[in-house]
Amino acid sequence: MTSWRILIVSGFLLLGSLVASAANQPSQRSIVEGEALAAELRMMKPEENLEVKGFIKIRDGDGKRTKVRFRYQIVVGDKSWQSIYETQPAARRGAEKLIVVKAENQPNRYVILRSNGTNTPSAESLAMSGDRAMVPFANSDFWLADLGLEFLHWPKQRIVEEAKIKMRKGRPCKVLESVNPHPGGAGYTRVRSWIDAKTGKPILAEAYGPDDKLLKEFEVGSLTKVNGQWELKNLEMRNARTDSHTILEFNYEQKATE
Repeated sequence: MTSWRILIVSGFLLLGSLVASAANQPSQRSIVEGEALAAELRMMKPEENLEVKGFIKIRDGDGKRTKVRFRYQIVVGDKSWQSIYETQPAARRGAEKLIVVKAENQPNRYVILRSNGTNTPSAESLAMSGDRAMVPFANSDFWLADLGLEFLHWPKQRIVEEAKIKMRKGRPCKVLESVNPHPGGAGYTRVRSWIDAKTGKPILAEAYGPDDKLLKEFEVGSLTKVNGQWELKNLEMRNARTDSHTILEFNYEQKATE
């Protein structure tokens, strides 16, 4: 009699486990819509070239603050475009230049050039892609892969239908989850991002590490009106593990009114 009770209880436990597992599986619709949204975001090509200067403001985990001048460029080609981030050399710190090459239906390519702290030509040039790009740019909280939105190229994408928070900064959002099929020991395993339902642009993203705990949080900052157009004023990255914080601040030039 006891053995039958054990068998029946075990059966209910197994059934409950299978039901819970099935409930946690994303629906086919969420996968199809997630893949379509990620593809749409990857194809967002800038309309024209851009050049703007600014500062990288870094606060490390000990509270030490660093301010680095940088220049940001967008160079648009026929079927590809480049995002270029370039810092200036300073005392005990060489210049860095990151070129993120994006092309239609192609993976991102990252080219990083580092100097030895003088105005001499670059002493090091590396080309990389995928998870190899999860390394810091200019000792900041931004990895190369962050600046290229590498997570949009991962093969597993889904809409998080069960997300409790679907509003960010007062804007209704679609919640996209991107899963890294081959995470490195110190990289991201998944990224959950909030995409503005009207503009189709990212507002905020949370990146999780190998222990599935929050590693970093990325946020699109405020906008500023430049020459009649609304432009992005800053980007922020917070590292939950190190308690460090980086802001990319863009300073636009206003054209003189006639």
